[in-house]
Amino acid sequence: MRIVYHLGAHCTDEERLLRCLLKNRQTLGEQGIVVPGPARYRSLLRDTAITLKGQPAGRDTQALVLEQIMEEDRAERLILSWDNFLSFPQWVLKERLYPAAAERVRAFTQIFPEIEAEFHLAIRNPATFLPELYAKLRDKSFEQFMAGIDPLDLHWSEVIEDVLVNNPGVPFTIWCDEDTPLIWPEVLQAVSGHGEGTALTDTDELISMIMSPEGLTRMNAYIDSHPVQTATQRRRIVSAFLDKFALPDQVEMELEVPGWTEDTVAALTAAYHEDVARIRAMPGVTFISA
Repeated sequence: MRIVYHLGAHCTDEERLLRCLLKNRQTLGEQGIVVPGPARYRSLLRDTAITLKGQPAGRDTQALVLEQIMEEDRAERLILSWDNFLSFPQWVLKERLYPAAAERVRAFTQIFPEIEAEFHLAIRNPATFLPELYAKLRDKSFEQFMAGIDPLDLHWSEVIEDVLVNNPGVPFTIWCDEDTPLIWPEVLQAVSGHGEGTALTDTDELISMIMSPEGLTRMNAYIDSHPVQTATQRRRIVSAFLDKFALPDQVEMELEVPGWTEDTVAALTAAYHEDVARIRAMPGVTFISA
């Protein structure tokens, strides 16, 4: 068995991936892919990790935890998704991005030290990630939230490198949240590991949030009459329909951050692109590109 940890991050997926996989759990189950409901494992894993204090669990503990998570007798892949695997929102920004991520992820994997693991993570441009994260908290001013941190000093590559160093040999798949509408089938397949040709249902939630109903209907009709042969072809089709039918208020984010200018956003975006290039080149990382 392999345990698949979908790590978030915050302000990216918002449970859409998990909802889609849960809707397809019967189809996936036929391939040995188990998608338990989050109530079965989130608090359980947190409490178990706290009890273990970073030490590997014994076989009795592993068996007991798995018994509470899974109804099935066995699985090829067990999908666990939680954006708090890396950190709770209030601790995301402490001098850097997710300073405790590596330690937390290691603590969770130590619950099942004898089972192979793999990690999946969506990252997001700090220019939009930071305002969205702040909106989740709102218990202080934005200046207090940043606590003197220069946003240009925040790098996802540091988070990913730390997790890799603390979990050597564990495959790590990364993608940009901004690209998700174009690469959604590849993301679903990477996380679930379902076989080629598997037809998943209810996969339109993400695209329906940024495309008008008319556009979505037309796009699906076009795909039905022109079956997609490759991922690249699908991206071109989705991109073409988004160009015409995108919902402006969903794809154009208004940023009102005290002290930030257009130059600030441009600088953060340029730094993010450089960071993405660094991540792509990391050994052990598979990057899903649009």
